[in-house]
Amino acid sequence: MAQLVSDFGHQLPPLLPSPVRSADADPFASLVGRRGRTGQAAGWTAVPAPLAVYRMTSEQVGGVWPLIAGDGLPPAGAMLGIDYLSGGAFSADPIGWTLDNVAGVTNPNMIFFGAPGRGKSGTVKMFALRQMAYGYRTLVLGDVKDEYEPLCRALQVQPHAVGHGLPARINPLDFGPLGNDWTRLPRAEAQRRAAMVFSRWLLLIRGLVGSQHVPFGPTAETAVGLVLRDLTGYTDGADRMREITIPQLWQALRAPSAELVDACRYADRQHFLDETRPVRDALGALVTGHLAGLFDAPTTVSVDWRAPIQSLSLSRLDPLGDEAVGVALTCLNSWGRAMTQLAEPGDLRIVIRDECWKQMRLGTDAVKSLDADLRLSRNDGCIQVVIAHKPSDMLTVGDAGSQAVAIAKDLLHLCATKVLLGQDDQIGDELSDLLGLSPMAEQIVTDWAAAARGRALWLVGSHVAKVQTVRTSLDVALTDTNDAITAPATGAVPASTEAR
Repeated sequence: MAQLVSDFGHQLPPLLPSPVRSADADPFASLVGRRGRTGQAAGWTAVPAPLAVYRMTSEQVGGVWPLIAGDGLPPAGAMLGIDYLSGGAFSADPIGWTLDNVAGVTNPNMIFFGAPGRGKSGTVKMFALRQMAYGYRTLVLGDVKDEYEPLCRALQVQPHAVGHGLPARINPLDFGPLGNDWTRLPRAEAQRRAAMVFSRWLLLIRGLVGSQHVPFGPTAETAVGLVLRDLTGYTDGADRMREITIPQLWQALRAPSAELVDACRYADRQHFLDETRPVRDALGALVTGHLAGLFDAPTTVSVDWRAPIQSLSLSRLDPLGDEAVGVALTCLNSWGRAMTQLAEPGDLRIVIRDECWKQMRLGTDAVKSLDADLRLSRNDGCIQVVIAHKPSDMLTVGDAGSQAVAIAKDLLHLCATKVLLGQDDQIGDELSDLLGLSPMAEQIVTDWAAAARGRALWLVGSHVAKVQTVRTSLDVALTDTNDAITAPATGAVPASTEAR
């Protein structure tokens, strides 16, 4: 260094030797007070050194400190995959989340949104399959594409198919478990059960009549209610109520008794017939229309709740159109509610409702029927799983600003767990408007989740999870729904017609 400096005509100053301190010298020769030495810039101060301050949102924090991970959900329930936000495994336990009030979860209901091909059905089936290890039993109310049939057969359960020429019959006016041991019940309990039965039946009749665009006002409700009580024997104070069917209700309205006409305050029999004609014609669609023979006879399907899964297939009704399938889903909805209305303690159930938009498009009363099931799920101990493609499916149930649309929007809030699989950018905007997604969350749905099957943004109450579903080879064999595309052309029509 000295040579280099000398080349430019300079000279480094010589190094002075360090002073030698005597070992006996006192290092603390002078005392210093707690306020420091006296003199300019010689004291101490309690004011901290100035620091640079940056303001940013919670989304921008991840860009500045990308390795910071948030807390995950409790490791309870069915393990489904990896949470990329917490870096750990992701497990789903809607009932546990509800009981422990995890992230503000108030109900166990779940709603799945996802474009076809994003793994929506596969994720639902994986959830149901892995929850079976924890004692859950699954009821599929209306498998419109036979997507759950391979899973049922793998679990040695024969799915029930409803369709013309098939032996399965469903009576929407079935008592279900509420009709058990009726003669042994105390009077107060019998009255309570009767009120539950008649309330469910009136909700069903209102939905069926409304599906034909026929108003079901208080007068019609009074007439139908009186007929139901009379046909079951409840009016006469019978010890055991008789099971009835929709054809019996239809026939009683076609041939009213004098007592019924008088109780409904009609002038005469002809007046009764004229005023109730639209209701009778609407009910006649199930008796003499395209669904005749399917929902107008006593139930022949026996649900074995000891089995891990039960499925009711409606794929044979698909050629009849969306409206026919919607009416069938409405009937199954009422029947399924009867089957799950009196669950024993510890009887954990998952009720899957696929293509529910077909039922909701039947009118306001059909939407109210689904709304009632979601509201009662906490009391029934059921996990209600609603499946749809996109939010607009829920909002096309009526005119903008109508009661049906308002109820459909509320359904989203009745599902504390929302699973958003991959969507297009336009659908992502719809989700953001309805659910209040942040720009980063919307980007996860439209970018990251759309890049591979099984990826989803899970909104569990106030908690957000970025989940990649992990399937084993066995899971793929049981839950894959690509048969319609991957199966070789043999001339046969595959059961599944949509890849998810």
